[in-house]
Amino acid sequence: MDKIGFIGMGNMGYAMLKGALRYKQPSELTFTDVAVSRMEDVKKETGVDFYTDKKEMLKAVKYIILAVKPQYLSQVAEEIRGEIKQDQVVISILPGVTISSLKETLATEAKVVRTMPNTPALVGEGMTGISFSEDAFSEEEKKEVLDFFGAFGKYEIVEERLMNAVVCASGSSPAYVYMFIEALADSAVKYGIPRNKAYTFAAQTVLGSAKMVLETGQHPGKLKDDVCSPGGTTIAAVSALEECGFRSAVIKAADECYKKATNM
Repeated sequence: MDKIGFIGMGNMGYAMLKGALRYKQPSELTFTDVAVSRMEDVKKETGVDFYTDKKEMLKAVKYIILAVKPQYLSQVAEEIRGEIKQDQVVISILPGVTISSLKETLATEAKVVRTMPNTPALVGEGMTGISFSEDAFSEEEKKEVLDFFGAFGKYEIVEERLMNAVVCASGSSPAYVYMFIEALADSAVKYGIPRNKAYTFAAQTVLGSAKMVLETGQHPGKLKDDVCSPGGTTIAAVSALEECGFRSAVIKAADECYKKATNM
């Protein structure tokens, strides 16, 4: 079985590593990171061995997960430029970095998969956008990539031109959802519900509502209407959200996210 190696063990790299352990043995995975203490901690938690030398790790793996922030790409590239072979597969999670620019930066003709996962991968509920380069991937290679991301959530294959929009829709958006949960819980605490219970009420409601959208296939607007009884409490709350620009605030946030991803 071909080995998967991670360059970078931050929040997203760690979430994907944990997700990969749902279908891989620790011996089929490896990683490297700038912080030795971080690598030792991850090994202790997961049983996955690490490399302190990126070049040595590249020699041991077929699939390379590039899990660093865009601002560190040039630093990583200096260490591994020209070291990635044509028969390897690079899987990038860097927002705003195109396939062509990544190949040029790394000085490689390897196959590249541009992706945008999110941190709920840590609990097996991630969402990932995937775009394959125009290289001739084998069926086995494509299957390995899809099995990898399917191990910790759902995925959709999209054209590369849409990847910055994926950042808005799922890559960055868990942060907005957490803000909503926090605000909703605060409102419950305001009226006397203990904070730990308030977070459970709010978070479970978001989880259940999301499952309703995914599993019923119904339009979110229809599901919203089903909760809004005429003259009831919910439509009063929805009216207040509209008055405060709830939808426009979310869309504006996505606009800023897209702009940033495009200009990174």
